[in-house]
Amino acid sequence: MKTELTPEEMARLREAFARVPFAHLLGMRFESAERGEATFSLDAREELTRMEGILHGGALAALLDTAAAFAVHTLLEPGQRTLTVDLTVHFLRPVAGGQVKAHARVLREGRRIVVITVEAVDRTGTLIATATTTYVKHGEIQPSPSSRASDFVRQSN
Repeated sequence: MKTELTPEEMARLREAFARVPFAHLLGMRFESAERGEATFSLDAREELTRMEGILHGGALAALLDTAAAFAVHTLLEPGQRTLTVDLTVHFLRPVAGGQVKAHARVLREGRRIVVITVEAVDRTGTLIATATTTYVKHGEIQPSPSSRASDFVRQSN
């Protein structure tokens, strides 16, 4: 039985999504969420394609991963965070345009580990990709001073 989120929980999800610049760069949209589930969409536009005008697998994998992350987020207490441990994607059909929707569902939630399944469909509802992913739950992330990307670039030059 699906459980609806409270208005406060939905607001927290929308605020969290607003703080994911990579998702916005790709043009992802937060469609819906319920306890243990989340749906996101993405338009397969030209900037996200590879040769022959097919949606790049990296863009699709990012959509699947983001939907999974927010399905997990519906189960977290305020202040808890997650990190992706692994992501296995099966690309089933190419996408040459239109909207792609990814629906993620938590399969199992343990004390620290969460396993999620994700299905992506094209504009006709045809299954185009699936993913299984694992996340680890933890407290607040405290980045180290040397973990900034700009530091890495300076060090590697």
